Amino acid sequence: AEEAQSWFAGSLPDDWFTDSPSVKLDRDEIIVTGRLATPKIGEDDDARIAAHARINSFREETRDVRIGIADRAQQAFLRKVSWAVVCGDETVAFTTASVPVMTRLSMDQRATLDTLIDAGVARSRSDALAWSVQLVADNEAEWIGQLRDAMEGLSEVRDSGPSPSS
Repeated sequence: AEEAQSWFAGSLPDDWFTDSPSVKLDRDEIIVTGRLATPKIGEDDDARIAAHARINSFREETRDVRIGIADRAQQAFLRKVSWAVVCGDETVAFTTASVPVMTRLSMDQRATLDTLIDAGVARSRSDALAWSVQLVADNEAEWIGQLRDAMEGLSEVRDSGPSPSS
């Protein structure tokens, strides 16, 4: 993770973000999240609208450069690169690598996601899936914690076992 953080620090234009971007990675994906300067607005202006306008401008104006950086990072780290930005209180993710998951869902599962889209809860299947995962995380945090603790215990038992013979 530290190598990826350093790689992106050296690869991203200095004027894109107000501070160093966050670089998180797992075995499939790298997510680069940067903070944009908050737009200066008048008292009666809507901060949310201004933030989304700033985010959309950044997304369009940096697209070609981001694609080039992502291509080089994918070669260097063998992972897809996703981008997200924070502006004021708004966070927007784009170019995420979550699409392949949809091909592994059953028709009934996809129909559930489509219901969330049709009801206006989500804009896409990817958003609907993220919303569903967040709902489980929010409402089952204790159970998720117990599951993680159990997995850690299993890992310790596995590590203390005999090593396979060569």
